Amino acid sequence: MGIGQTLLGLLETGPRHGYELKRAYDERFGHDRPLHYGQVYATLARLLRNGLVTETGIEPGDGPERKSYAITDAGITDVEQWLTTPEKPEAYLQNTLYTKVVLALLSDRDAGMVLDTQRAEHLKVMRDLTRRKAEGDLADTLICDHALFHLEADLRWLELTAARLDELARQVRT
Repeated sequence: MGIGQTLLGLLETGPRHGYELKRAYDERFGHDRPLHYGQVYATLARLLRNGLVTETGIEPGDGPERKSYAITDAGITDVEQWLTTPEKPEAYLQNTLYTKVVLALLSDRDAGMVLDTQRAEHLKVMRDLTRRKAEGDLADTLICDHALFHLEADLRWLELTAARLDELARQVRT
């Protein structure tokens, strides 16, 4: 995800402090991966340098002074371009799990155990996501559905690979 574009998009609703941006980001998008404050302020500094945001004021606080940022017209254009540019679909041709299976076969280790261990981990994550989906709002439901569909595809691949493991072993060992 483009952190810079996401922060710009959040600024379209009005000026905010870095702390407010971090909190808004984490509430909407950072459930599993909250932003670090340093990342927020480094990104804001880059956006400021590139003319995509401007400082709108400084307020004293209990700690350091709080700078408020607003999106510029160039920032709005940047967000618009980002939103209308399709993401490149990932083909996942360089997959760590596939590499583990092949290396297990090449080293006469139990590749079926590699697949079983991964299947168990996928199912655990899917149960957690299903629970989160049931307890969450529509935004949680949609992001969990997205993740679940990808995990379901991975499970199908795990099953297919397990069914073809003997054939794959013959091919990679020759």
